[in-house]
Amino acid sequence: MTTYCNSNRAAMPDLFEDIELVIFDFDGVIADSEVISLATLRSALGSFGIDLTLEDTRKKFLGTSLETIEAYVRTHGTGNRKDFGSFWETTLFDRFQVELKPMPLVTHLLEKLDGVGLKYCIASSGTLERIGVALDAMKLRQRFEHVFSAQQVARGKPEPDLFLHAAREIGIRPEVCLVIEDSPFGVRAAKAAGMRCAGFTGGSHVSDVETEHGDLLRRNGAEVIWSTYEDLFPHILAK
Repeated sequence: MTTYCNSNRAAMPDLFEDIELVIFDFDGVIADSEVISLATLRSALGSFGIDLTLEDTRKKFLGTSLETIEAYVRTHGTGNRKDFGSFWETTLFDRFQVELKPMPLVTHLLEKLDGVGLKYCIASSGTLERIGVALDAMKLRQRFEHVFSAQQVARGKPEPDLFLHAAREIGIRPEVCLVIEDSPFGVRAAKAAGMRCAGFTGGSHVSDVETEHGDLLRRNGAEVIWSTYEDLFPHILAK
């Protein structure tokens, strides 16, 4: 059963029962990066002959890997398509350095997770370089001992490979992992991995469609939908 935690906080402790590892997606969950990412992606796609609205860009590519996007460009784009990834990321990284912010309460939450001894990691569709640039821009690199990328597995989200790889590397069983995700691809990957999953709708990129996006995450298997860390982790942040 799915609940919206901003209307049913009492349901939250059940989601955390026996949890030993919190697996965070990165873009749109730790970093409020998706507005920057989707805008620069749309512009880069246009430079390679692919004209999509921002909404279509979000629907097609939110939560997908660079490899998946590059494959789309190879099929539908024009020009020297093998240069797409570096072309896009050059602009993206420049904007990260100037504009990127963490999600509200993220730093405080990580301190609290450390305090209660609950393990956590990042498992993202983004490249390791992209995650590193973003963490440095937000001054959060030292907070994450474990960072995993879709580059490290054969299949990205919505397949379960990345989340299973993260759990295996840290030595935690999938059934005691909680995944925090903002994309339907990520939610599907978490459920396929046999993990619990909370859906996040607090990113700037879905502020205009928060309810609809929450419904989408719920349909894909998220057990709870929330829009702030205060709502998702009240029992931890209150300590």
